[in-house]
Amino acid sequence: MSGALARKVEKLAQESWAPVGLSPSHAYLLLATLDEPGIGPGALAGQLQLQPSTITRLMQKLEEKKLIVRTTEGKLTNVYPTPKAKDLVPKLHACLEDFYGRIEALAPPPEGGALLQAMSRIADRLED
Repeated sequence: MSGALARKVEKLAQESWAPVGLSPSHAYLLLATLDEPGIGPGALAGQLQLQPSTITRLMQKLEEKKLIVRTTEGKLTNVYPTPKAKDLVPKLHACLEDFYGRIEALAPPPEGGALLQAMSRIADRLED
């Protein structure tokens, strides 16, 4: 049952992010970079709860699309959004709002909010 729910939510997310031509994972990584320019891959991995190798692949694709740049100083890598990415901010926020609206339509408050909070708490416990 949880697998079916995950697949359906992923489909909704893909449909919501389609207008900017990004997968949900790429979009969330880009949003994190826009929120915190210079963020490191390790911080991105923790924030997005993804493996470092996955973060590397996502960053490569965003670099190809000219949406981020990586700088390296010694062992430190920092990730910055490009001007092209900054121009996408209104569209990114519209996609995010669309996704939240779709989720809310399926599970309206208060049940939907309670469900999301419970899922977040469970995810946090699984991390420990």
